[in-house]
Amino acid sequence: MARSRLAALLLIPLAFMLMGAKAVLVDPAPIAVPAGIAAKDVAKAIRMGLLNRGWVVSKDEAGQIDATLNLRSHTARVAIPYSTKEVSIKYVSSDNLDYQEKNGTKYIHGNYMKWIRNMEADIQRELQLLTVK
Repeated sequence: MARSRLAALLLIPLAFMLMGAKAVLVDPAPIAVPAGIAAKDVAKAIRMGLLNRGWVVSKDEAGQIDATLNLRSHTARVAIPYSTKEVSIKYVSSDNLDYQEKNGTKYIHGNYMKWIRNMEADIQRELQLLTVK
């Protein structure tokens, strides 16, 4: 019993270190837009996908939406260029997310990559919902 408590106590700092681990920053592959969807509907699907996770649209013009996420002291900014063929998500900048570049490789807090995967899934879902009649 004492051993299992000791092991648990030793694992707690490791868990905290892993939570803040850096990840390689890679923009996701473009999201394919289903055939027959108009550009205005693609933009609407992106906006709906952003709202699901607390992203705020900071700029909205034909062909690109810029979005910002503010969580506690962290800020992430992305550009989302789109067409009737595909939607891309591009890192722009961040605050307090440990962004750095070493030897040509970009790194960022691991949570950013989770947020982007969630955004990608939300936008994909919203685009698919446009095909349901």
